[in-house]
Amino acid sequence: MQESPIFVRTFDLLLWLLPFTQKFPKEQRFVLAARVQNAAFNFYEEITAASLSKRKAEHLESADIELQRLRLYLRLCQRLQFFSKGQYEHVFKMVEEIGRLLGGWSKKA
Repeated sequence: MQESPIFVRTFDLLLWLLPFTQKFPKEQRFVLAARVQNAAFNFYEEITAASLSKRKAEHLESADIELQRLRLYLRLCQRLQFFSKGQYEHVFKMVEEIGRLLGGWSKKA
């Protein structure tokens, strides 16, 4: 389960996001940074639940919702210029790859 590519990529995303969001301006650390972190953790929790549950489709749908939230929050971060162009491209490539992996898993479930 945990060695599946979606788990590895999501873990890598979390490792990248957590220290990065700690560098947000102080007034945004408790708002936008917290939402980014929560969406990423909630996504990881949903895919973990999907791997262990008989209700895979329900958890995968919830994971997709969390991934959409994360995309929104990352776009907001980019518009507020918390990311450089290169950082934004890097994180969005990570999220897009995770989205493709989730889509493939959802089709199989």
